[in-house]
Amino acid sequence: MRYIWIGLFLLGGWLPALAQEDLQQAEALYRQGKFSAALGAYENLLKTHPKDPFVYYNIGNCYFKMGSKGLAVANYYRAFRLNPRDADIRHNLALSLANGGEQLVPRGMPVILHKAFYLLSYAELTGLVYGLFWLWCIGAGVALLCRKGWRTVAVGTVLCAGAAIWWYVRGQIEHQPLAVVASPTAEIRSGPGTNFPASANVAQGHLITILDRKDAWHQVVVTSQGIKGWIEKSAVEKI
Repeated sequence: MRYIWIGLFLLGGWLPALAQEDLQQAEALYRQGKFSAALGAYENLLKTHPKDPFVYYNIGNCYFKMGSKGLAVANYYRAFRLNPRDADIRHNLALSLANGGEQLVPRGMPVILHKAFYLLSYAELTGLVYGLFWLWCIGAGVALLCRKGWRTVAVGTVLCAGAAIWWYVRGQIEHQPLAVVASPTAEIRSGPGTNFPASANVAQGHLITILDRKDAWHQVVVTSQGIKGWIEKSAVEKI
């Protein structure tokens, strides 16, 4: 048993060092303009760091440099979901969306309000809501026992309700089956098959919401244009 613990201790020390070495190698390849090799190195890092927003961010940078704007958008968006406060992630996502005819901030919404809405990641917001709820429970219990402090409980109730609404709305957005057009151009058809007529062509980088699936086809809505139809599964990248 002692040797097992020693082995685990040594492994715990080696893994971060190996990850740091892999990261440095990927960054070196990127600086040398070897974007395809850097992409492979970053994707290898993703196997051990699947929740690291900056790995997704760097993967997005590689795809952007390689001209795959749709895949760049997908990875910037994944990074944004994990760390929406980071200025570089936000900037590159907004830039790549704009190149595809999309926009990060909905039309008519002030930028500062959008930043406030995405001040926390969904995981952080979930933790905040649960934390506030348990604090409210403790406060309400103390107020019942001491028969005072109800004003504080009322304020806590308002805070909990506000946080819960924020969390619910964000949850609706986070759980949308969102995807992006990854091929240079994709046809929107009236049905799930090439025998159905094409109603529109959509360039890479456009965001779409998946409504239904059938065989190798997705029924989608092109978010920015309101176009509804069927698109080949191979032409899109799910976010």
